[in-house]
Amino acid sequence: MRGLDAVSFSIQAGELVGVVGPNGAGKSTMLKAMLGLIPTESGKVEYCTCPLHRQLEKVAYISQRSQIDWDYPITVWNVVLMARTRSLGWFRSPGRSTKELVKAALTRVEMFDLRHRRIGELSGGQQQRVFLARALAQQADLFLFDEPFTGVDKKTESIIFSVFEELRSQGKILLISTHEWGQALSQLDRLFLLNQRLIAQGTPQEVMTAENLRQAYGTHIPFHQDFDSTLMC
Repeated sequence: MRGLDAVSFSIQAGELVGVVGPNGAGKSTMLKAMLGLIPTESGKVEYCTCPLHRQLEKVAYISQRSQIDWDYPITVWNVVLMARTRSLGWFRSPGRSTKELVKAALTRVEMFDLRHRRIGELSGGQQQRVFLARALAQQADLFLFDEPFTGVDKKTESIIFSVFEELRSQGKILLISTHEWGQALSQLDRLFLLNQRLIAQGTPQEVMTAENLRQAYGTHIPFHQDFDSTLMC
């Protein structure tokens, strides 16, 4: 299994950072490894000088849509309500404040009117907005999104970027894996170019050069997982 090697970076509060690279470059692997969802041979991930895996209540993670069971019989409302499970516990009924929080999150992404629909009945863009609402309802400090723009419509893309801008202004940390190379990149503060190793990091203009892209998309180098990252509060 291919992984990551010598990937080291830091992200400041209030930054919107993208991760790009070819299929199989390790973008999803990196996000999962940061959260401790897959094992690593070495390396560390810290937030406010403490291991991130001990502070997962502060993290909202949205995986790729292809990894979600859309046939599971759950409503839009309950998907977002799940964001409050950690604070509520499994057996406590949500109170008024929790319901207002879920309502506000769904309203923000223009999905409140469809709150009683099953998640599998929605379009790809609507599904992505529901999971964005769940991330908002979690009230996290760090947001990790794996391919949030895949299969979404222009309206959803606009809502996503609008929410990202609000979170950035609130001092949140946003790390987004993406295949998008167009206008989306211009809205990022920084960009990481990845292919089993960190080939370049900087502004989109600094990273997306012909030589960097040749290294990322013109080679195929297997490495093991090994990276360090620091998330600054």
